[in-house]
Amino acid sequence: MWIYEKRLQFPVNIKETNAKLAQDIISQYGGPDGELSASMRYLSQRYSMTDNKVKSALTDIGTEELGHLEMIGSIIHQLTRDLSMEEIKASGFDKYYIDHTTGIWPQAAGGIPFNACEFQCKGDPITDLFEDMAAEQKARSTYDNILRLCKDHPDVAEPIKFLREREIVHFQRFGECLEAVKDNLDFKNFYAFNPSFDTKAPCLKNS
Repeated sequence: MWIYEKRLQFPVNIKETNAKLAQDIISQYGGPDGELSASMRYLSQRYSMTDNKVKSALTDIGTEELGHLEMIGSIIHQLTRDLSMEEIKASGFDKYYIDHTTGIWPQAAGGIPFNACEFQCKGDPITDLFEDMAAEQKARSTYDNILRLCKDHPDVAEPIKFLREREIVHFQRFGECLEAVKDNLDFKNFYAFNPSFDTKAPCLKNS
C-alpha cells in the first residue's frame, strides 16, 4: 500500500519548451536504463529476497523510482506542452507527435518502445543484487550523457543532477544489501547457488 504525496521529490519548473531535449530525456522514462525499468525490477525482485532488510530496501528504492518516473514525465511534459507545429516539424518531434501528440509514452531516445525484457528478476538474491548495482551505474551513465546535452538549460539540468545523485546513493545501498546477503551464506559457496531456493550448491548436494 502506498500513500501518494501531490508533489515531486525535486521541483521541476521549466520555462522554455525544447522538443529536441525532450526526445533525449525520454530514454529515462521508457528506455533500457530508465526509471520505469528500475521500479519494476526492484518491486518484482523483493518477493524472492531472503533477507527482510534487503526486501525492505528493494521496496523503498522501487517506490522512489516511481517518484523519479513522475519527475521525468514532468520534465518531458513541460518541455513539450506549448509546442507550435513549426517547432514540432523543425525539431524532428513530428514522428512522435503522429502517434502520441504530446502525451507521455514510454520509449527510448532511439524510439524503441518500453519492453519488460529490459529488466530481469532471476529469483536469486546474489544475481539480482548484482543486476541492481549494474542498473544504477547504467542509469548514472545515462544521466551523465543527458547532462552534457542540457548544460545550457539550468531549469532542466538541476532536476537531472538530483536524479543522477540518487543513482549513486542507490548503488551504495545495493552494495550494502549484497554484503548483508553474503554474510548469511557459506563464504565458499555464495556464488555457486541460489540461497532463496537451494540449501547447498547443486554440485555439493551429494557430498
